[in-house]
Amino acid sequence: MTDREIRVEPTLQVRGAGCRAPLLVERLPSEVAFGFLEKVLPTTEPVELVLQLLPVPTDRAVELLERARTVAAAEMTAPAPGAETSRLEAEQESAHDLARAVARRVQELWRVGIVFEARTAGRARVARARSRLADRLTSLGFRPRVPTYEVSDAVRPPEFDGSESRPRSFWHTLPTDAVAAFFPFGDESLLEPNGILIGLALADASPVFLNRWDHASHSWGLFGTTGSGKSFAAALFALRTRWTTPDLDLVVLDPLGEFGSLVERMGGRVLRLADPTAGRVNPLDPVTTSGDRVEKSARVVTALRALYPSLRDEEGAVLDAAVRRLYEDGPAVPTFDDLMAALPPGGGSSDRLRVLLDVFRSGSLAGANGPTTVRTDASPLCFDLSGVPDEHLGFHLTYLLDWVYGRIRDHGGPTLVLLDEAHLLARHPAAAEFLDRTVRHIRHFRAGLLLLSQNPDDFLTTPSGRSTLRNLYATGFLHLGEVSEAARTFFGLTAAEAAWLPRARLPRAVGYSESLWRVGELHLPLALVASTPEYEFLSSALAVRPAGSGPEDGL
Repeated sequence: MTDREIRVEPTLQVRGAGCRAPLLVERLPSEVAFGFLEKVLPTTEPVELVLQLLPVPTDRAVELLERARTVAAAEMTAPAPGAETSRLEAEQESAHDLARAVARRVQELWRVGIVFEARTAGRARVARARSRLADRLTSLGFRPRVPTYEVSDAVRPPEFDGSESRPRSFWHTLPTDAVAAFFPFGDESLLEPNGILIGLALADASPVFLNRWDHASHSWGLFGTTGSGKSFAAALFALRTRWTTPDLDLVVLDPLGEFGSLVERMGGRVLRLADPTAGRVNPLDPVTTSGDRVEKSARVVTALRALYPSLRDEEGAVLDAAVRRLYEDGPAVPTFDDLMAALPPGGGSSDRLRVLLDVFRSGSLAGANGPTTVRTDASPLCFDLSGVPDEHLGFHLTYLLDWVYGRIRDHGGPTLVLLDEAHLLARHPAAAEFLDRTVRHIRHFRAGLLLLSQNPDDFLTTPSGRSTLRNLYATGFLHLGEVSEAARTFFGLTAAEAAWLPRARLPRAVGYSESLWRVGELHLPLALVASTPEYEFLSSALAVRPAGSGPEDGL
C-alpha cells in the first residue's frame, strides 16, 4: 500500500478500511489518580497513546524553569483582572523546587509529544470511539481537542530531533515524574525476598511482598475506621511474620482485648491487667532501663503525665523533682508508696499530688502498686487492657511500652510489637515523644512496631507524632471516614487517592479490605486477603472477626 492510498479528511486519516482519529491535549491536569491510563485506554476500546520524548539539556531546563518562576512572580506583583493568586503562588513555588531538583539531577525536563488515537474501521465507529475517549479524558481534568485540518501533522512519524511539523498543543514540557505517569508498563508491585504477603494489587492481582527487616526502619503503620478490617489485617501480618521469622518475639499491647485469644492459640500468654488476680507489672521497676535510674525517672514522669495531662506547671515541677529524688535516694525497686513518701511536705502542689497519687494506694490503680508478680518471659505475649478505665489507658500503654523497650534491648533478636489504639499515646506530648524515640531506636535491636490507629491526623498535631509517621517504612490506609488536607499533604496523596479512601470497600461488603499503601515513593492500592487456612485460624481466634467475610473469600 502506498501513500497515495492514504486519504486525509478534516479530522481523520483513512487508509483502506482503517481509520485513525487523533486527539490532542490542550491542557494537562495538575495531578492524576493512580492507574489513570487504565480508565483512559481500556482494553475494550480501540484506542492508544503515542508519546514522543526529547530530553531538555540541564542548563536549558533550569533556564526555562527560572523564567517560569520570574513570570509567575511578576504576575503576582501586578495581577491581571481575574488572576488566581493562589495558582500563581503554586506555579512560582513549583518552578523553584523543580529547578533545584533538575540542577541536582534528581529530575529531568522533557519535551513530550502526546497524541491519543482511536483506531478502527469505519468513520462513524472511529468517531464514536474518539468521542468516548475525549469524555474520559475530560472527566480526569484533561482538556482534549480534535486537530481539525491538522491530522497529517498529528500522526506523522517522528524525526529523531523533533524537527518535524506538529500541530498546536502537541508538545508539552514535563518533568520526569509527570512523564512516568504516562507509562502503563511500570510494575509497582514489590517482591522483596523473604518478605510476607501484604496484599494483591487491585489493578491486576499481582502480589506485594514486604520484608520489614531489610530496611532502615522495621516499623509500619496501619490506619482505618472501625469495621475496615484493621485488626484482622494486623493479626494476619503478625501471623505471617512469625511464619517467616521462626525466632520472632511477638508482643501485643491490646487496649480493646481483641488479640488475647489469638496469642493463646499461638501458644503464648495473656496478662489481663484489669483482673486483680492476674498479677502485676511494676511501672517503677528500673529493670526496664537495665538499672539506668536517670532514664527510668524520665520514663516514669512521661507515664504519669499521660495519666494526669492537666497538671499545672508547678505541680509538674514538684512531681519531676520527687521522681528524681526517688531514683537517687530511694529503694532499689521503688513502688508508688515510695513515690508518695518522696513528695515534699507542706500544702499546695504537694497536697494535690498526694490526692492524685492516692489512686495507686486505695483507688482503681492500686493493682500497680507493688513489685512485679508475673512472669513476662513468654512469647508471644499479650497485655490485655480491656476493662481498664479509658482515662488510664494512656498511662498503661506508656509504662508497658517502656517495659517492651527493655525486653527488646535484652532479647537482641527479631521482635514485633503490635500496638493497637496508638493514638492514645499520640494525644499526650510526652508519651508521643517517647513513642517517637522508640520507633527510631528499636531498629538497632532488630525490632519494629506495627502501629494501629483509626486516623493519621492524631499524629499530625505534634512534632513527635509527625516524626513517628516519617519513620514508618510502610503505611497502610484502609477505609477512612475522610482524608484531611493535612494528611493528604503529609503523605503526598493525590486528590484522587484522598477521594478514594472514604470509598474503599469494607470486608462486610466484599469479603476483603481495600487499602492504599505508601511504601517509600510508591503508592500501592491493594486488596488485603487471607487464604482459607489463615481465615479459618484467625476468625476462630480473634475476638473481632472481619464482618461479612468467609472462607470462600480467601485465595
